[in-house]
Amino acid sequence: MAYTYQYPHMAVTVDAVVFRDGAEPSVLLIKRGRDPHLGKWALPGGFVEMTETLLAAAHRELEEETGLTNLSLQFLHYFDAVDRDPRERTLSLAFWGVVGTGADAVKAADDAADVRWQPLSALPPLAFDHADVVELAVRAWRMAA
Repeated sequence: MAYTYQYPHMAVTVDAVVFRDGAEPSVLLIKRGRDPHLGKWALPGGFVEMTETLLAAAHRELEEETGLTNLSLQFLHYFDAVDRDPRERTLSLAFWGVVGTGADAVKAADDAADVRWQPLSALPPLAFDHADVVELAVRAWRMAA
């Protein structure tokens, strides 16, 4: 189906913040295998397809980039800074979830060059506005605990 609009519109993306509980809490990050931000660490996520819900998109992107499945994700917040993505105007809806200490088996795929659990106490610089997303997700996780 073709779409034609008189006015410009923004793309919709999703991001997944997945925490691993334990002695040293960590967050799941991917190393970007494509521009923009090639080689930088980021949250798993991507563009929402026209035929899927936001939550389905978050689960799909998480599985495509990390192999992680069957995780309960909750809506966190929207992120709409005008310059958050250099490719085009985007609106990102972030989701978050928690896995136990046994969730070590993740594998980089799709456009992720690498994937790893990064301790919250030692986060690298993150692509896009993902540091803000992680910060808000940490607060939500602590409030839920």
